[in-house]
Amino acid sequence: QVQLVESGGGLVQPGGSLRLSCAASGFRFSLYAMLWYRQAPGKQREWVATVADDGGTKYVDSVKGRFTISRDNNKSTAYLEMTSLKPEDTAVYSCSVGIGGRYSWGQGTQVTVSS
Repeated sequence: QVQLVESGGGLVQPGGSLRLSCAASGFRFSLYAMLWYRQAPGKQREWVATVADDGGTKYVDSVKGRFTISRDNNKSTAYLEMTSLKPEDTAVYSCSVGIGGRYSWGQGTQVTVSS
């Protein structure tokens, strides 16, 4: 079955950086787009970025120029490089994949941006 395991979250000061990883298994990773979402306390889950199977990327406007999504098909892993972090980036970040109309999610990793 599809498994997604996120890692790399933590506490960082404003202006700092973090790199999140999403290790995938149970499907042919190279064939599918990978997505990152986040959910802040008391807010709805928000789409953050997508990396397509061909490497093309898209971002929500609020993270453009600060976040970079990428993938390593040899390692079946997707990444989210986050720089110039702001307190409003604080959230649980989760990766997701859609296969056959069904989306699977990891457990998420907490990112807290605070001084």
